Amino acid sequence: MAQQNEPKDAKDRRGVKPVICYPTDTLPVPNMALYRQARLRAKLVDEIEIAPREAAAIHVPAGHFLRTLSVNGPQVGDLNLFNANNLSERFYSGKTRALHGSHVTTGDQLWSNFPTLRPMATLTDDTLNWYGIDEFGGSVHDVIGTRCDPYTGRLLGAGDYHHCCHSNLTRALADHLNVDLSEAEPHIHDVLNVFMCTGFTRETGQYFMKASPVRPGDYLEMFAEIDLLAVQSACPGGDCGSEHTSDATPCYPLVMQVFKPADGTLDGWVPPKPNAYSGSHGR
Repeated sequence: MAQQNEPKDAKDRRGVKPVICYPTDTLPVPNMALYRQARLRAKLVDEIEIAPREAAAIHVPAGHFLRTLSVNGPQVGDLNLFNANNLSERFYSGKTRALHGSHVTTGDQLWSNFPTLRPMATLTDDTLNWYGIDEFGGSVHDVIGTRCDPYTGRLLGAGDYHHCCHSNLTRALADHLNVDLSEAEPHIHDVLNVFMCTGFTRETGQYFMKASPVRPGDYLEMFAEIDLLAVQSACPGGDCGSEHTSDATPCYPLVMQVFKPADGTLDGWVPPKPNAYSGSHGR
């Protein structure tokens, strides 16, 4: 097709001011002071290590805290969240992105899919919240990337690679549920890229990654608003500074920890109810 000539009013069209699609002023505000108080006396009750280029699952009861901890070396993780009692309710990265932005940090919430559309978790502590947005437009903990997967690898001519995050998550969920891979795979969904540093290029709008600033001892912590099943992959890209689907990059384990608040420290808190929309869709 022929290249279209730039119209005379092109500058005016480009100069139209943007409008925020979803103003969040009316969203319920999480009680961060209550969560901080509850966390002070919370005790470690469960822990699992995620081996490099593998994934693991852990149950996080409602009212508990989930921490993803960096150990040994810089490593990013791909996190799936499910309602532990109903796997059809799961993390909705697209709506989380629309409400909170392309990257999330302390105070932001992770939302579930339709028809429930409610907070599954609230981010309560982030040791990388100092990073902000860098000169390239990069930031950490993104909800824009989908997860590395064998289908895109095959599409791009890279052959079959079985330790990408999609496959890791599929195996871990299948093992946790004791079901076949074919039954587990449809539940795997777009992720929270924990610790990953990403953005979009200004020139072409392409999704980019760069070496994560994460170091051993850094963590991202969240409060479970409902009973959660967390499944997380230690990405084969390591810190994602070069490539993310191979065995060539140094990779390190991640640890997921569950903390239980002391009795009485969450008085007044109740899990969020499913979205109040009637589901009538005009009928």
